[in-house]
Amino acid sequence: MITRQEVNAARQKAANILAQTGVVINQAEIDRMEVVDFGLSELEISGAQILTLVDTDQIAAKLLVMLPYQTEPEHRHPRLGDYPGKEETIRCEWGELYLYGPGEPARSPKGRPPDHRRETYTVWHEYVLRPGDQVTFQPDTPHWFQGGPEGAVIWSFSTKVIDVQDIFTDPAIQRETVIVD
Repeated sequence: MITRQEVNAARQKAANILAQTGVVINQAEIDRMEVVDFGLSELEISGAQILTLVDTDQIAAKLLVMLPYQTEPEHRHPRLGDYPGKEETIRCEWGELYLYGPGEPARSPKGRPPDHRRETYTVWHEYVLRPGDQVTFQPDTPHWFQGGPEGAVIWSFSTKVIDVQDIFTDPAIQRETVIVD
C-alpha cells in the first residue's frame, strides 16, 4: 500500500530521470504512469514506474523507470491456457541495469536485493545492461532487475501482457498496487 503523495513523488522522480535521457513523454503520459510497489509498501526499495505505450493482443511496449537501486522482484510470465506466456525483451535506454536470470551465478553480483527478502531471489546469472544492451527472456523464465547508482530507463518489448497473472517468487507480493489518500 502506498499513498497518493508517494505515487506523485515517484512520478516526478521518474519524469526528472526521463528529462535527462532525451526520451520524450508528455504530461498526460506522466500522469498515467503506473507506480508499482508490489504490495510491499517499500517503493524506493522494491518497485517500478511503468508507462505502457502499446498493449494489444499481439504486442506490448513499455517504458520503465527504475530509481537508483530500486528492484523489480523476481517473477516469471507463466502459460495461461492456450497462451504460452509472455516473451520479453528488456533493453536499456539510459543508466545501468542489473538484470538476473537462469544460468551460471555471478560471483560478485552488482545487484543487491533487499536483505529482508534475499531468500526469494533464486536466479543470479548477471547481465549488466547499459544503453543499447538488451536481453530476451522466453515465457515462464524467472528474472529480476535493479536500477544502478543513477537509476535506469529501460524498454520492455513483449508479446501480450497479463501482468496481474505474473508469478513472483516472494509470496508476499501483490501485483496490483493499492493507493490510499
